[in-house]
This record gives sequence, structure tokens and C-alpha cells, in this order.
Amino acid sequence: MNFALASTTSLSLLALSLQLAVAESPQAHRPVLQPDFGPNVLLFDPSMPSSDIQTQIDKVYAIQQHSEFGSARYALLFLPGEYHLDVPVGFYTQVLGLGTNPDAVHITGNVHSDASLPHNNATCTFWRGVEGFSVTPNDGTMQWAVSQAVPFRRMHILGNIVLHQKGGWASGGWMSDSLIDGNVGAGPQQQWISRNSEWGSWTGANWNMVFVGIPHPPAGEWPQPPYTKVERTPVVREKPFLEVDAKGNWSVRVPALQTNSQGITWHSGVTPGRTVPLSQFYVAHADKDTAATMNAQLAQGKNLLLTPGIYDLTEPVRVTRPDTLVIGLGFATLRPANGTAAVTTADVDGIDIAGILFDAGEQISPVLVEVGHEVSNASHAKNPIFLHDVFFRDGGAGAGSVKVNLRVNSNDTVIDHTWIWRADHGHGVGWTSNLSDNGLVVNGNNVTAYGLFVEHHQQFQVLWNGNHGRTYFYQSEIPYDPPDQPSFSSAPGTNGWASYKVADNVTSHEAWGLGIYSVFRHPNVTLTRAIEVPVAPGVRFHHMITVALDNLGEISNVIDDKGGPTHVAPGRVTPKVAEFPQ
Repeated sequence: MNFALASTTSLSLLALSLQLAVAESPQAHRPVLQPDFGPNVLLFDPSMPSSDIQTQIDKVYAIQQHSEFGSARYALLFLPGEYHLDVPVGFYTQVLGLGTNPDAVHITGNVHSDASLPHNNATCTFWRGVEGFSVTPNDGTMQWAVSQAVPFRRMHILGNIVLHQKGGWASGGWMSDSLIDGNVGAGPQQQWISRNSEWGSWTGANWNMVFVGIPHPPAGEWPQPPYTKVERTPVVREKPFLEVDAKGNWSVRVPALQTNSQGITWHSGVTPGRTVPLSQFYVAHADKDTAATMNAQLAQGKNLLLTPGIYDLTEPVRVTRPDTLVIGLGFATLRPANGTAAVTTADVDGIDIAGILFDAGEQISPVLVEVGHEVSNASHAKNPIFLHDVFFRDGGAGAGSVKVNLRVNSNDTVIDHTWIWRADHGHGVGWTSNLSDNGLVVNGNNVTAYGLFVEHHQQFQVLWNGNHGRTYFYQSEIPYDPPDQPSFSSAPGTNGWASYKVADNVTSHEAWGLGIYSVFRHPNVTLTRAIEVPVAPGVRFHHMITVALDNLGEISNVIDDKGGPTHVAPGRVTPKVAEFPQ
């Protein structure tokens, strides 16, 4: 898309949003009664003095700016209208617009994520997000220097955006259902996935940039530049979102299922879908609710809205009813206390789990989230189960261990952005301390993943047993800390465990845009292959790269016996395989 076309599109959207804003203006609103979201959800109205809003935002940021493993969680909610503010977004902070479309909430000034490490290094800038509003940056460019677990959804930037801070390192990232009027400057971002978004232009590339359902992706072909382009998104339902209408009624919008889609959902001003009144949700609080109280409400037919906080669970949250919504605000965190799962679901249609961080507990769990029963045979093609912005962490905030973080048994499940992380730093970290065999195990058929980030687990990062699976973008660091090769070996004669493993009996699987990296901390440890798959006509991989980020060890092949080894010295070698089978 050229800039003139993007500008014309933006003007049309703004004109439409101004018409909608007449109904959504502060003067038109009845007094909005905030539901009991607790003290860590801050609701802002454009009639409030900007200085008062700014003071509250600054207080939150003072707590969250450096709180990588802290316990506080916050959501900043903006009612429709115009704001003039500076909004820094820190750890475990979610900023949400409550209009029917992003232009209903408009912030002039600055909304930014800044590098959390010295020297403009954003490689640990995790767990924060913005959704559902528009921004006019004061200097024309919004800085969004981020890495993993940072949702950027339903946004409209009336200007440019950069995905780094002054050229510093960054390891993101995710963008969906968003419009950028000007340029997206990726800069040194290692990798990035953009799904169903639009912009005036895109510049920058490093190792693995994936574009799915983008009407006008940047010019160039993999590997120089490393652009992987998939014309249409095969199946997606955008993430459900909170909204408040002109009468002050709160609800959750559940976007409609789309197939073979391109671009944003809100060109007409309203995202197609259905509206669920907030009265149909049980609003949970970490300081009051247990798994038992939440399960009782779910059993009575309620959906579940988790307010910000850390929920210590003595049993799993059980989702059994079709079309149940389980939505977290402000990176609400579920943590098992007794070695159980955090969430289990029945094998039923239309469940949607969104916006939740799952922390492994000190007592090892067999699984943190299990979708469907062990034997799940139903088809959900017409109404799939969705997982949006679900994040997993084993260690870092404290001791935490699990066998499998996410196990998907139900057919047709769609994973729409996840980071499944065994901590490499923080508290309770070590080869024998924070245990985790696998990040993701897929047993269901026809499972689709967009934005699959899986790192540092001790066996296969991803084990895919089901047929007809699809992955669009994969980023993985293998574990840093195997103490020696015997501790890190999947079979005799095979060093390490492949990052992405497709089971030997699978006959159909396809993946696009995969980057797998090593940072071995001990000598004489290597990985035989980054990707391990059966040779079958229906198993196809596109655009793969391996990188050694440190001077110890190597990844000997990219996929099976193809690609050759990584090197750091005397010159960096980053092996690439364009297509497999070749």
C-alpha cells in the first residue's frame, strides 16, 4: 500500500469514526458505572482533567517500569473520546480502548514501550499490551520497543511506528488487526509476525519476518530480505474485546469467524460479530476467588472475566460449556498450587481463552492448560476453539515446573499468539530447578498456530502428533543450560532434542517462517537438528533459519539432515533452507 492510499483509507475511517463518536462522545454518554473490576483496573473518561489521568498513569508506570517478575498487574481502560497524554506501558500493563472501533478512543501525545535493559536493549521487554484505540504521536512516530508476549491488536497509528529503541536489540513480536498510516520500521528486530494488518510502508528485516493476510506486504523475497508472505489468513476469529456503548452498557464483542481473510476487520466501523453483555460474565478477583468459586459460576452458565492479579489455584478451572469465554485483564495470572493443571476444557465448540499468563507452580504439574480430553474426536471446523494471547512461564518469578505447558487434544483448535517460556533468568532457574519437558504438544488434527514462540524447554519445544497442522511463524531458542551432552540427548547418536518435532506417523503438516537459535552456556553441547520431520509428500516446510547467538556449540542442521551447521567464528554463518522437501 502506498502512503497516499493509506492516508485516504485513514481519512475515510476517521470520518466514519467521527460519526460514531457523536453517539460515543462524553456528552452523549450517560454516567458510566464501572463494574467491580477491583483497584488495579483504572477507568478513564475524557471529561477527567488530563493532569489527573496522567498522574495515575505515572504512578502505575513507576511500579511497573522495572518489575519484570513483580506481582502487580494493571489494566488501563479508556472510555470513548479524545485524550492528550503520555502513556508509557510497563510490565504486566494492558491499555485498552472501550469503543466499538479503535478510532473511538483517540490519544494525542505518546504511547510507548521502552527498552527495559541498558543500551536500548529491548530483548527482555515482555508482558504488556495495547488494544483498541488510536494514537497520534507528537513527533509523528510511536516507539514500540518490545520482545515476546506483547499483544498489539486493533490499533490505529496516525503516523509511523518503530519496533525498537534507537536501533537497540529487540526480539518480538506481534501485530494484528491494526492500521499504521505511515511506515513500520522494524529496524534490528530479530523476528516479527504481522497478521491481518495494513500500513503505508514497511522497512527493515533481520532473520524472520512473516506476513499473513497483509494486503500490501513489503517488496522482496526470502531470504534477502527474509520475508515470508502468505496472501490470506486461512481461518481466524479476532480476540474478544470489552466495549461500552453510548448508554454506558458494558459488553464483550466476539468477532465473527473469518476464512481466507486479508486486512483489518473494522473498515466499516464495527467489527462483525456478536455482543455478549457483561452481565453474562462472572467477574473474578484474585484476592477473593478460588478455582471452586469460578468453577461454580462456569457450571451455572457464566463466562469468566479475570481481573488483574495472581490466582493461586488448588484445582483446575474447568471449562465445559460450548462458546464459553474466559478473558483476562491486565495479564491476570493463573498458578497451580497443588501440582494440577491451571485450566482444562471439554471437547466442545467455540471456547475462547484470551489474555492470560499461566505460571507453573513449585509442585510439578503434568500440564498447565489442556484443550479437550485425551481422546477428542469431534470436529470443530465450523466453530473452532481459540486461544488468544495465552502466555506460559516456568520459573523466573519463582520456582515452577511442569511436564507439558500446553496440550491441545481438540481438533480444529486455533492458537493466535503464544509465548511458552521456560525461564533462562530470574528466580528458581536451573537445569534441575525449573523443569519442563515440552512447551506445546498437539494431538488434535487440523490445529493452526499463528505466532508460535516456544523457548528453552528440556525436550522437544514443540511436539506435533496430529495431522493437517499448520504453523505461521515460529521462534524458538533451545535451552541455554544443558550441563553436558548426555543430559541433552533424545536418542542414541542424536545430540539434543529438535526444537520443532513432527511425529513420525504424521502424513500432513505445513509450516512457514521458522527461526531457531542456540545460546549454549556449557562447552561440548550441540544440537543435531533444529527441526525433525518425517519425509512424506504432505509434510512441507517453508523458509527456515538457524542462528548461534553465542560462541559455544552449534546447531548441526536446520531440518533433518539439511542446511548444515551454524558458526560464530571466524565469521557468522546462519544456515537457511528455503523449502523442505527440496
